[in-house]
Amino acid sequence: MANRELQLNSGMRCAKYMLIIVSFMFALTAILLIMVGTTIQTIFGDFSLFIDGHFSSPPALLIAIGFILIAVATLGAYGAVKESVMVINLYGVCLFLVFILEVSAAIAAFVMQSQVKGMLIRTMYQAMSEYNNDPYVKAGVDLMQSELKCCGVYQPEDWKDYYPPNKNLTLPADDVVVPNSCCGEAPKYEIDATEAICLQPSISGCFNKMDFIISQSSMLIATGATTVAFVQLLGVLCAFMLAKTLRRNKSIREARRWQLQQSLGVLISGGKMAPPQNSAVTGYQQLGNGEQGSQEPYHYTPQSPSVN
Repeated sequence: MANRELQLNSGMRCAKYMLIIVSFMFALTAILLIMVGTTIQTIFGDFSLFIDGHFSSPPALLIAIGFILIAVATLGAYGAVKESVMVINLYGVCLFLVFILEVSAAIAAFVMQSQVKGMLIRTMYQAMSEYNNDPYVKAGVDLMQSELKCCGVYQPEDWKDYYPPNKNLTLPADDVVVPNSCCGEAPKYEIDATEAICLQPSISGCFNKMDFIISQSSMLIATGATTVAFVQLLGVLCAFMLAKTLRRNKSIREARRWQLQQSLGVLISGGKMAPPQNSAVTGYQQLGNGEQGSQEPYHYTPQSPSVN
């Protein structure tokens, strides 16, 4: 009897510690999701001039999922410590809802990735056409060209029809005047005492670099959310299985406690006592007691100790 009780307690402890470890791992995963989402959102914010507004939704959703997952992991650890079957089942349901959110984020990121090229071509040419009329656009284009060490969309010559100095200066046919942000630390041609124009710009355009950054960010969101989603699906199954194990173990423990109480009662009274008919040991309850030979039936009603 003592050996069986020890095995039962060991099984309960294993189930508790397993759920605590799983919850801790999900909390670490949530922190990773928050860091990835914040980094990508910062990148999109720096180049927001060239990125449509709906592109910021997947990283924002990834950050929200991270915070929700931290709360759910805390709920799972609490349920394990308290050995509450109800809390652990609620933990499994919440994990499944987070799984749905992560799948949604992954789908949005995959769809977003297919739209990157067309979006960048449209927004970059539009920004070049508004470069001299809008200070906000000018700052965004200069930031892109200086940070990525690039010039124009595909090549520096793209500025020929968009940068006004090309229309007013008499320069060799092959020379195209570009904004100073294209030069970086390269030498500049002095036109007068107050203006300098870059004559040795970066030879690569900005489109390929921007396409790489945005596409890779979208792919990171999609693959990260998908991987974590399927790991959490295993976590949902694990949570429900652990809840079932805890329920069974608590039922067995309560039944043995009742048997021990009945045995102590028999010892104290000094006689033999059969288990009552309405008990977890007999397993049935006699609802009608008719006389011998009567046709009144007996009804079977399962009884078991309650599990909170």
